[in-house]
Amino acid sequence: MTERADAARNRAAVLAAAEALFEREDLDHVSLARIAQAAGVGKATVMRRFGDLLGLVDALIAPRVTALQERVRSGAPPLGPGGDAVARLHAYLDALLDFVFENRMLIRALEHYGPYAYYANPASQFWIDELAARIHAARPSADAEYLAYAVFTALRADVIDYLREHRHMETERIRAGVHALADPPDTGPDRGR
Repeated sequence: MTERADAARNRAAVLAAAEALFEREDLDHVSLARIAQAAGVGKATVMRRFGDLLGLVDALIAPRVTALQERVRSGAPPLGPGGDAVARLHAYLDALLDFVFENRMLIRALEHYGPYAYYANPASQFWIDELAARIHAARPSADAEYLAYAVFTALRADVIDYLREHRHMETERIRAGVHALADPPDTGPDRGR
């Protein structure tokens, strides 16, 4: 079924308004009512289309998630299939960290719903499962599942924002730290890349 032109316009307006509000407002001040007002539609329109704020965040971030998942599934190595296990792990960590930097406000909105929303959504489960597989390939004797969750926690947008804003850590220092968490014990952060 094809979407009506007015419905498509409303959807685009709501998504644009939501993204703009998430980029410039404190998360506590972003609401469905404010998004609807900024988009020039009624709150009921937003609720019918997206359900709640979490549904709206999912709709905003979904195309970006899909693009990165495609690069992981079928892109060139080392991010895509093939290549050295340690290089694949590092490429994946870099891609995830870059994804968080580029989508921080949307990820912060997801995190705002609590830790279960952050860890249990389908995209996060994909990232965690892939991270566990890559850690296992690079470190077969390690507890890859635990390490995947620990590293994924270090990639939370709120953690990264705190480190950058309150601890004044540069992006490359954070990147090196994330690599060190996942690195096989016999390699340094620059080995295997």
